[in-house]
Amino acid sequence: MSLASLLAILGGCASIPPSHPPEAAFVIVGEDGAAIARAITTARSCPTIEIDGKAAPMAVRAPWGAIPLRAGDDGKPRQGPDSTAVLSCETALPAGATRVAIARQALPLPKAAPRRIVVIGDTGCRLKNKEYQACNDPEAFPFARVAASAAAWKPDLVVHVGDFHYREAPCPADRPGCAGSPWGYGWDAWRADFFAPGKALLDAAPWIMARGNHETCVRGGQGWWRFLDPHPMNGRSCDDPAQDAVADYADPYAVPIGADAQFLVFDSANTSYKGFKAGDARLDKYADTWRKIEALSKRARHSIAVDHHPLYNFGAERNADTGAVKLFGGDAGLIQVFGPFTPRLLPAGVDVLLSGHVHLWEQTSFATDHPTQFVAGFAGTAEDIVPLPATIPDMLPAPGARVDAMSSWIDGFGFMTMERTGTDTWHVVVHDRDGNEKTTCEIRGSKSKCAVEQVH
Repeated sequence: MSLASLLAILGGCASIPPSHPPEAAFVIVGEDGAAIARAITTARSCPTIEIDGKAAPMAVRAPWGAIPLRAGDDGKPRQGPDSTAVLSCETALPAGATRVAIARQALPLPKAAPRRIVVIGDTGCRLKNKEYQACNDPEAFPFARVAASAAAWKPDLVVHVGDFHYREAPCPADRPGCAGSPWGYGWDAWRADFFAPGKALLDAAPWIMARGNHETCVRGGQGWWRFLDPHPMNGRSCDDPAQDAVADYADPYAVPIGADAQFLVFDSANTSYKGFKAGDARLDKYADTWRKIEALSKRARHSIAVDHHPLYNFGAERNADTGAVKLFGGDAGLIQVFGPFTPRLLPAGVDVLLSGHVHLWEQTSFATDHPTQFVAGFAGTAEDIVPLPATIPDMLPAPGARVDAMSSWIDGFGFMTMERTGTDTWHVVVHDRDGNEKTTCEIRGSKSKCAVEQVH
């Protein structure tokens, strides 16, 4: 064989794509800002990861197989369709890595001082409890469009405030808008709900992931631990209901972002909006969470807390019989536990709280010593359509929290961006699904002010 023929063969081999490209490959940011590369693959072995020219196999996070069915919240075996078997893999990335690739796909790497940050939440397509979103209609379920527009903004970091998985029940036969949608708690539903529509944004920047109530063990917790949580699994798969007392909680962690500032991420997934009864184990669980948040808050002068459940917001619901609109405030369970530690609920030094859960965009700022609250639960799931007041209501969203400024946008899909302008100052823009500006806000320490009181 001639040298030319050999080179031609080798060149052809080099152009052959990997036999098992992963279903998803992305980077999450965890404790102390450590970056973790994740891959989800249908292959029975983990793909190779290349870090600064050196290749090595990724480690197994969760073994190959379909996510098993487990008991539901009623204690009965829950039903679900057969789902694709996948393998979850991960590699801790060394600080200072300059190029990382999985199956020749370059991954985005974290910056020590990110300045451009996207905030999204509540991204999945709702299929449960007689609420069946038209998942097949990009107008009714626009997460892919939102993700692409957010990616085009070129963020340094993405913060997701929870509720990734919503396809919990089969689409009824009389609902063509969601016909054929994957459902249940296996990989197929997770891929349709989050990984496929979110791909452009997963490719664009590393992510901070907060856990929502849709990711508790009795719901999407099995996928949460296999795919998204930055902590080691350590047996917390959510497969066994007997282990839910451990798997439904995780320690808070800090992500430094330079200039004496940090994100503080805490898991509030299993709280109760009704509050807790005496003796509820969650009273101690969330008290422990608060103490750990306080310890972490002392690491930086300016802290932005991230969780799923708002503490200082308003929501609205309409009585089906009378049509009367009733407002409600922040999460009663967390307020009940955090309140005895401090009237401001979160420790000193926490200036901002980013949350989701309520399916709208909202900002509140206070004349009292409370952190400013932003709610960004408007990126994909069916929106709340009961309007909030155009002016500040008489009620308080949390005990003693006297509102000084408020802005909201209901029934509009989009994303929020934060662009850093100083140690504790940020320029916020609320974008619609196509990236168009709807309003702007300025954050200064624990206070914020937006250009309009109500977006239309």
